[in-house]
Amino acid sequence: MTGSTQVPYLLRAARGEVLDRPPVWMMRQAGRYMKAYRDLRDKYPSFRDRSERPDVAIEISLQPWKAFQPDGVILFSDIVTPLPALGIEMDIAEGKGPIIESPIRTQEQVDQLHPLEPQESLPFIQEILKALRQEVGNQSTVLGFVGAPWTLAAYAVEGKGSKTYSVIKGMAFSEPAILHQLLGKLADAIAVYVRYQIDSGAQVVQMFDSWAGQLSPQDYETFALPYQQRVVKQVKETHPDTPLILLVSGSAGVLERMAHSGVDIVSLDWTVDMAEARQRLGWDMKVQGNMDPGVLFGSQEFIRDRVLDTIRKAGNRGHIFNLGHGVLPGTPEDNVRFFFETAKQADKLLTVHA
Repeated sequence: MTGSTQVPYLLRAARGEVLDRPPVWMMRQAGRYMKAYRDLRDKYPSFRDRSERPDVAIEISLQPWKAFQPDGVILFSDIVTPLPALGIEMDIAEGKGPIIESPIRTQEQVDQLHPLEPQESLPFIQEILKALRQEVGNQSTVLGFVGAPWTLAAYAVEGKGSKTYSVIKGMAFSEPAILHQLLGKLADAIAVYVRYQIDSGAQVVQMFDSWAGQLSPQDYETFALPYQQRVVKQVKETHPDTPLILLVSGSAGVLERMAHSGVDIVSLDWTVDMAEARQRLGWDMKVQGNMDPGVLFGSQEFIRDRVLDTIRKAGNRGHIFNLGHGVLPGTPEDNVRFFFETAKQADKLLTVHA
């Protein structure tokens, strides 16, 4: 093999090359819908055990790679993994998500947070990413991921997931100085963490600002966007060539603002039509997504039609095919396999179904 064929497909899409088909991977592709994962979960019931023990996390990260050969293999971890290293103790409850023991509510608590030293506090991340790179070689792209400042702050301040975000919004709208300091500290730590993941073997890093879609556009511009920019700017200063992806859940109202974060790729959820998103963002902005994960509970004919519709609308340059969010528990594994097979044959199938 010579030339660009040695470059993994996902990296070629991230560079904006024209391709026969888009690269394809799936958010949360390692997880509860897979029997292999559930068997391991029975053996290691603690999520932190599964994600922080290198041998287990490597095995879980590779389960979908071995089963479906996606174009991206993502580190099995959680966005809150670095929080204890900053002084924010947490655990991850099965089916409920992160639980923060002492939610951040005061200036004093913000002052007590310390900078991230990933080599000391997160050595397992390096071990996992190095092993993944070694395992997949040039056949796939290894992705790292981190939480964005607003979303990590939301967990830290609320103490757990929320439907209303009233505690952090209360802080934002009544004591903004405290929240801005917290967001700044988190942004600097996340930038360090992204660099550490890249140095450990991640070829692309996705930043999840999962809860920023809960903000009005003007509050997104105040509390989310500047801190996304702060992370991206610091990472690009040292690692200008590593593509960065940004995901915001419920992002249809802030798409253009997401593009101002400085990331290379905007990940779209299914609340916006792919063709409309392409027009709104401009064809120079690369995109990822954006099939509704619920489609995977449909018939294979329906899945095929939706896969091809998304790929057709996205065009043949600067698109990474994915779901609009994570694959749902209970999704039939055979439908996941069909999703990958269809995407990989998209060039042929689009000709047939044109």
